[in-house]
Amino acid sequence: MAARYGRRRSVLRMRTVAGQVFLLQVAIVVLLVAAAMTALVLQSRSDSEREARNRSVAVAETFANAPGMEEALNAPNPTAVLQPRAEEARKRSGVDFIVVLNTDGIRYTHPLTDRIGKKFVGNLRPALAGGIVTEKITGTIGPLVQAVVPIIGADGKVVGLVSAGITIEKVSGVVEEQIPLLLGAAAGILALTTGGTALVSRRLRRQTHGLGPSEMTRMYEHHDAVLHAVREGVVIVGGDGRMLLANDEARRLLDLPPEVEGIPVAELGLDPATARLLASGRIANDEVYVVGDRLLAVNQRTTDQAGGPPGTVATLRDTTELQALTGSADVARGRLKLLYDAGTEIGTTLDVVRTCEELAEFAAARFADFVTVDLVEAVLRGEEPTVAGGGAEMRRTAFSGLRYDSGFYPLGKLFRFSPGTPVGSGVSAGESVLEPDLAALTGWQEQDPERARKLVEYGIHSMIAVPLRARGVILGVVVFWRSQKPQPFEAEDLSVAEELVARAAVSVDNARRYTREHTMAVTLQRSLLPRGLPEQNAIDVAYRYLPAQAGLGGLGGVGGDWFDIIPLPGARVALVVGDVVGHGLHAAATMGRLRTAVHNFSALDLPPDELLWHLDELVARIDQDEAADGSDTVVTGATCLYAIYDPVSGRCTMARAGHLQPLLLHPDGSAEFAEVPGGPPLGLGGLPFETLDVVLEQDSHLVLYTDGLVEDRHRDIDEGLTLLLRTLADHPARTPDETCEAALRALLPENPRDDIALLVGRTRVLDTERVADWEVPPEPAAVSRIRAAVAGKLAEWGLTEEAFTTELILSELVTNAIRYAIGPIHVRLIRDRNLICEVYDHSSTSPHLRQAAITDEGGRGLFLVAQFAERWGTRYTAAGKVIWAEQPLHPALPDHRIP
Repeated sequence: MAARYGRRRSVLRMRTVAGQVFLLQVAIVVLLVAAAMTALVLQSRSDSEREARNRSVAVAETFANAPGMEEALNAPNPTAVLQPRAEEARKRSGVDFIVVLNTDGIRYTHPLTDRIGKKFVGNLRPALAGGIVTEKITGTIGPLVQAVVPIIGADGKVVGLVSAGITIEKVSGVVEEQIPLLLGAAAGILALTTGGTALVSRRLRRQTHGLGPSEMTRMYEHHDAVLHAVREGVVIVGGDGRMLLANDEARRLLDLPPEVEGIPVAELGLDPATARLLASGRIANDEVYVVGDRLLAVNQRTTDQAGGPPGTVATLRDTTELQALTGSADVARGRLKLLYDAGTEIGTTLDVVRTCEELAEFAAARFADFVTVDLVEAVLRGEEPTVAGGGAEMRRTAFSGLRYDSGFYPLGKLFRFSPGTPVGSGVSAGESVLEPDLAALTGWQEQDPERARKLVEYGIHSMIAVPLRARGVILGVVVFWRSQKPQPFEAEDLSVAEELVARAAVSVDNARRYTREHTMAVTLQRSLLPRGLPEQNAIDVAYRYLPAQAGLGGLGGVGGDWFDIIPLPGARVALVVGDVVGHGLHAAATMGRLRTAVHNFSALDLPPDELLWHLDELVARIDQDEAADGSDTVVTGATCLYAIYDPVSGRCTMARAGHLQPLLLHPDGSAEFAEVPGGPPLGLGGLPFETLDVVLEQDSHLVLYTDGLVEDRHRDIDEGLTLLLRTLADHPARTPDETCEAALRALLPENPRDDIALLVGRTRVLDTERVADWEVPPEPAAVSRIRAAVAGKLAEWGLTEEAFTTELILSELVTNAIRYAIGPIHVRLIRDRNLICEVYDHSSTSPHLRQAAITDEGGRGLFLVAQFAERWGTRYTAAGKVIWAEQPLHPALPDHRIP
């Protein structure tokens, strides 16, 4: 193109823009190189001085802290000792001098020996105070930096000084040697940048095509004509936010004044949203903005993407005709969002009433002004409605709106929808009802004319009634009312209301079914738990059982926690607390099976560790049976704590299978967790259980509990255990019932998500006057003596009427022990609610009751014992066994309980 206008292409003319740019860039590069060299020289000087300072300080400190410095200073001739060391250190470190001084500043060493013994020139005061001094001075060898550091003696005082110095020339020599190399590099950089500048200038000349001013003017005129002729608005904004160009269409669409060039966009009077976009400089793709009565689609790009100047260019397209379509799309989008939000905010719990309240609150805030929810009475009980449609009695379950005194039925009101009204007939048919104009009184008011009049007077003008239906069954009715919103309900609103109610109906039905299951589980579990306290005198007991709250998103509901108080022979008692992991009917049923098994094993009078071992075997077999049936529900995860308390000795034996440690409250108010050895949860098998034996004083409290008491989603289990310990400690005078109440007040969560079983027992110790024991020699003649001793003790207790029976029982038991057992024999008599006879021996062979033949000489002893005793049995000990028998005391006698 340049040849077309008669200009040579090979000559770079200085009057052109390309030539001027070339000269300017070369000048800038030269200035930058010169500035860089100057800064390098100054920096090298500063680095040399800093290096000299650091090296002199390092050498002086190293020499001052060298071993033996204090001894050398105290030597008769310090110079003889220190001069060789100083010279050797000076040569190795490369400094110019190392001088050792006394505290008066007299030199002991110096590279020039004629200066030894003379006064040191420099500031010594900070060093004598324990500091470090550095100075830049000009000496006989030139500018140098010297450092003075103290020599600290063993007593912490300054005993001498060391000065080291080095000339700056010696340090800076290395940098100055590199200056020619740096100058050469600078020259190379200058040449390289000059060549690059020339290339850039040639490219600039090539892109302008060598056009002259007239050609550029003509090209601008053509572009300007095209710019103002297009039917899209074009706006160019500079990097500083000022308007650079706006074509005629842009001025019309944005209603701009005649002169806009150079004015900031924020001052053009545009609407805020459009002004923010044009001034932001960000990229926009078909973003829609409302400007006046127009709907503009805006596209915006930056102008510096290909090396251009900073700024943006925006195109504006009038899309006002699409406004109606866009409005409809917005309405549809809003309704979709309404339904989506309803799915997240309605049905958060498995509680029927709360679900209805969530529906009413959500719809009143987002869709209507008032919402009422009426449910069939059976649904609130967890049952399916037996009467369909409007004939069923309904109860006002939820209400939400601006005010309640506007004529609506109150909460809890029980009523029927009249079949002759539109709502009643619609509910009976399972169809929704739309009343866009309530003031027209089209028949809806016949349900309750007086209340209908109040509703209309209040300003409620339209209504939608939708049956709450799930699985083909009508559970209730949801009615939406409008008063504040001027637009009446339309057909499109009816579809939204039906979809909203349909989604809520699923949650209500799930909550109803869950309520039914929860009620059944509670009934089952309460039927399986103890309904009262057994008669026993070993321990004062109080308990609390609280099922988990229903309807917590599937996390609540009845679980498998249980407790038990089981009287044992010998006036003893067993305390049991257990927990089956999970909730619902299966957990409650499993709990019942385990509780029954514990009762059966307790009847065998097994020690706690053996009982848990048998229970673990039982759970493992249950899991195997259920796995064989294809069930994925197993019992593994159940825990149990089993404790046996003996009021005669005050001894408590405990074992646990995966359960929490029990809490012991001593009579002095102190509290601690009993260190019962931990065993695995029931059903895992393979590991033994161990016991803990502790002797409890009278009025000690034994607290057994499940994890629902101390663990919550807002509280860690360790924190809960600490709170339980702190709550129950220092209150020895509390009764077991008061202890239960204090624990629940402090630890009960607001919405329990797990069962809570709490068992508190206060120990009693049997008075020694109510226990008698004798050692019996293994000879037949001892039987008569023990009978006489027992008769005497019974007479002392005022139980002469029981003497004959007791003598007969003991005679048979002692005789059997002498005849069949080994080792020493021990007899114990306990006066409790019953009269208990116990015979100890060292044999592990258990006697068996049998029916003796007429010709048999023996075999009738245990038969007689079973006939005269109320209960009898055998329990095993570590050293043998105990055969025991209980006799009821005469009803006329006083209640012989533990004091």
